[in-house]
Amino acid sequence: MTRLFGTDGVRGVANGLLTAELALRLSQAAAVVLGHRRARSGQRPRAVLARDPRVSGEFLSAAVEAGLASSGVDVFDAGVLPTPAAAFLVADVDADFGVMISASHNPAGDNGIKFLGRGGHKLDDRLEDEIELQMSQDPPLPTGADVGRVKRFSDAEDRYVVHLLQSLGGVSLQGLKIVIDCAHGAASGCSPEAFAAAGAEVVVIGAEPDGLNINDGVGSTHLDPLCEAVVAHDADFGVAHDGDADRCLAVDHTGAVVDGDQIMGVLALGLKQAGRLAEDTLVVTVMSNLGLKLGMAQAGIELVETKVGDRYVLEAMRAGGYSLGGEQSGHLIFADYATTGDGVLTGLQLAARVAATGRSLQDLAAEAMTRLPQVLVNVRGVDKARVASDERIQQAVAAAQSRLGDSGRVLLRPSGTEPVVRVMVEATTAETAQSESDLLAEAVRTHLAL
Repeated sequence: MTRLFGTDGVRGVANGLLTAELALRLSQAAAVVLGHRRARSGQRPRAVLARDPRVSGEFLSAAVEAGLASSGVDVFDAGVLPTPAAAFLVADVDADFGVMISASHNPAGDNGIKFLGRGGHKLDDRLEDEIELQMSQDPPLPTGADVGRVKRFSDAEDRYVVHLLQSLGGVSLQGLKIVIDCAHGAASGCSPEAFAAAGAEVVVIGAEPDGLNINDGVGSTHLDPLCEAVVAHDADFGVAHDGDADRCLAVDHTGAVVDGDQIMGVLALGLKQAGRLAEDTLVVTVMSNLGLKLGMAQAGIELVETKVGDRYVLEAMRAGGYSLGGEQSGHLIFADYATTGDGVLTGLQLAARVAATGRSLQDLAAEAMTRLPQVLVNVRGVDKARVASDERIQQAVAAAQSRLGDSGRVLLRPSGTEPVVRVMVEATTAETAQSESDLLAEAVRTHLAL
């Protein structure tokens, strides 16, 4: 039987895989698994609920509220807020768990349900499996005063913005002009508010969500509008979020993209100089550019590599006591301030580094690393489960790595959220990276065809 939970909760087409009935059953099961501690003491468990603005989030949040309240859980409905805001609020109000309804960077027709454990941490596989198993059991159905209550969390956004501003430690962004692309998503209100409150002059794009336009031609997966806006407004730089604002990518004053690896490099150097980079170590995934590893090594910073997924980055950070980690895609985790990737926090920290140094983002990014040309190809219509076991594919990978030598890198992996195989090649020239990735992509299409 296929596991219901993927790498980031339960995700699929709204009213396809993800129906109101499934949302109800998931919530009833989560109430048992995640709310048991407070329930054992005779109190009603508490949960924070938030969503991004896609239209299906309205009926899915109603189903989640019904499932939780009917199982004896008090629900604090925070409305439209970023995923990291939900995680913060779980800890801030001492809730037993949180629920975020979002499909992140996916199109508007998709949606997802993600559970956050006590303290705002993502669930490990064991707890997700317990929830899935509990779904086959009859849910508890308390009556009378034991049913849960649903309350509007009226100051949720204010609490989150105050938390973000406190992370700046008094650094002012006055004098900086920053363009913010909110992807017509969950950060459309709080991100511009936080940057403006910190002193920046803010230009906002992609902040008119209508429930259907989330991630549509804007945001961290579509950076051209931000690049154009930064140059047109003569801004110092720009930041782009995705639909649920757990990511942040940037654009320097020339309109050049500054990706998650470069942002991590800039912030790791700043933290090391301030004596705040725990163990002088940065946690990254296997997708991070080889140039980041070389740049950090030159600065005396160690890299710890994990599987792709910010949950694995966070696990490694918690296990080693590290303070900074993230992904090339723009998920950055600051252990001092957050339990998950936070795109607004990342953008503010990056702006604070620019303000504190008086240097341009372009200059800071160049100091942190020299990015090797990297080509990523998504191969669809193949059996992604056989990537690691097919001998012909492994031979093709070995041959490509042999041709590249120590100056390049090859990575093939099945996507955890989409039906594709990702082929990534890094090399000293873009032409070499492209030719090797083309060869490997063709091998995948040929040998893993369905």
